[in-house]
Amino acid sequence: MVEPSGFVKLSALGVEEQRVNVIGDFVGPAVPLADGYRVEARIVVWESDGVVKIPSSALFRRAGEWNVFVVEAGRARRRAIEIGQRGCDRGPGAQRLDESAQVILHPSDQVEDGVRVTPL
Repeated sequence: MVEPSGFVKLSALGVEEQRVNVIGDFVGPAVPLADGYRVEARIVVWESDGVVKIPSSALFRRAGEWNVFVVEAGRARRRAIEIGQRGCDRGPGAQRLDESAQVILHPSDQVEDGVRVTPL
């Protein structure tokens, strides 16, 4: 169980760290633990096959749908996508988008479907 609120703790190096308590239960046989033991864990909240990760800065909404601009043959093409889970350091997972697609980051209002673009 992850507790619903976190707290700030000052580390030994004087850095403020944001922490949250996690309460776990062992699945395997009981092991005697004493003071000073620690557990390193990897917690998977969500995963899926066939999802392409894209930067959040490439996303925009149009007509109630999430969209991105992809570069195809030197032109910007608008693609409606379905987004899945978002991470704190990664963009959302997108379905209906090819893994090799080159997306335009921070598209301005001058970028429209079919306009010629030059990749940097």
